[in-house]
Amino acid sequence: MAIIPQLSLFSWQDLEELGDLERLVLVLETVPDETLMAHLEAARGHGRNAYPVRAMWNSVLAGVVFQHPSIESLRRELARNAQLRMLCGFRNAAVPPASAYARFLHRLMAEQDTVDGMFEQLVDDLAAVLPNFGQRLAMDSKGISSRAVRPAKNPTADGRRDVDADFGRKEYRGVHEDGTTWTKVVKWFGYKLHLVVDSTYELPVAWEVTKASVSDVTRAMPMLDHLHHRHGVLLSRAVLLTADRGYDDTKLIAACWDSYQIKPVIDIRNMWRDPDATRVLPGHSTVTYNYRGDVFCQDPVTGQVHTMSNGGFEVRRQRLKKRCPARFAGVSCRGQDTCPVVQGLAHSLTDRSADFYAHGPG
Repeated sequence: MAIIPQLSLFSWQDLEELGDLERLVLVLETVPDETLMAHLEAARGHGRNAYPVRAMWNSVLAGVVFQHPSIESLRRELARNAQLRMLCGFRNAAVPPASAYARFLHRLMAEQDTVDGMFEQLVDDLAAVLPNFGQRLAMDSKGISSRAVRPAKNPTADGRRDVDADFGRKEYRGVHEDGTTWTKVVKWFGYKLHLVVDSTYELPVAWEVTKASVSDVTRAMPMLDHLHHRHGVLLSRAVLLTADRGYDDTKLIAACWDSYQIKPVIDIRNMWRDPDATRVLPGHSTVTYNYRGDVFCQDPVTGQVHTMSNGGFEVRRQRLKKRCPARFAGVSCRGQDTCPVVQGLAHSLTDRSADFYAHGPG
């Protein structure tokens, strides 16, 4: 018969071949969980220790690392993978039953503050090791479906039903290459994970879980305020904060710059109710703009429309400057000599024409 050699966990050659187990080893060695383990072991006391606290915790981390959708999926993996059982700390061949995990998770949820402290400690450690950690932040949310599919008829929490979740809805819109528009609506019953991440390293720096119906923008400032109070050094490094149009809010945009000196790169929502693609800039008959703040001028002779050139920001008047594209960008314009805006203009519209606005936080 063909004999399959047993891999050795501590062989460097075999470790490279293990892949997923190597990642789990790095997690187990990095997570600052000693305080949590002490609390859970004290809560267990001198009771039955068939499934040690540390082994149960390590297996829960394995479920996260390997992205198991449920405890039953994790238990099946433990049953077939002896190396994983040994790595987690289960010295016998038995896999913990579902009831053991139910009791363990119930105790674990009582230690939410300790688990939160572990996350904050990891963020501090990263900030100390990586000098540029936190410079480029991104903000977004993700729907998390509940195992239930509808609200519970019995609102009493007893561990058998989900009494906290509700319905969420997200709508996505875009334009196909042929110019036609598309709309996609996603609905789910469950929760929403709100995240602030370092977009360079793709690592989270702040998070919050809410009901699915909670608006994204309502949790933006609380998370930034949390970063300010808990990770002030990290937030002081921030240069940019990118987010999609769900976070387009005047108060958030102003607070980013006025309170934290962070440049908000947040796409704008189309709030125009009329079907016109552009509007005339007040006081200028040949200048128009769209809902994104792009500014256009019209050739007085030919009627051709050109996008005006950027001229920077004028601090004294707190205005964006737009310049004649014929003079500053080499655009052909027959009416240049008689154009009323040939010297440029200054306006207070929000300019969203920069390239980085086309890229969301994904």
